[in-house]
Amino acid sequence: MSKYYIVDDSLLPDAFGKVIEARKLLDHGDVKNVSEAAKKVGISRASYYKYKDYVYETEQSSWQQKAVISFLLNHRSGILSQVLTTISKYHANILTINQNIPINNSASVVISLDLSKMTISIDELLDQIRSISGTNKTELIAME
Repeated sequence: MSKYYIVDDSLLPDAFGKVIEARKLLDHGDVKNVSEAAKKVGISRASYYKYKDYVYETEQSSWQQKAVISFLLNHRSGILSQVLTTISKYHANILTINQNIPINNSASVVISLDLSKMTISIDELLDQIRSISGTNKTELIAME
């Protein structure tokens, strides 16, 4: 189970900030590929790939406004409904839902959320979803 912290960047290795810079260069189209972005900010490609899914920049005004979560659901009636009810219970707003067809009795689901009015932390929400019988591999994919 993952936990998330807000930490002043002065306490973190320089590579974390450089990964965020590289991601911005890629997102804005300022560079063509990861190699170019990594070289431009002064990190190795390996550092970029090691941290790219774990380091995010926040602004106080937009902290935890959006998140993408994924999980596997057992192929049983009502499980997705329970997940959606749990999300709604804590006032997170569902932006998108993508559910694949069940294969080997499990269906993958990805949900994007607006967290601006959520009444609990993202960690607590993930724990609530994990506690629903029939949900597996619940993960935070991205947060903005």
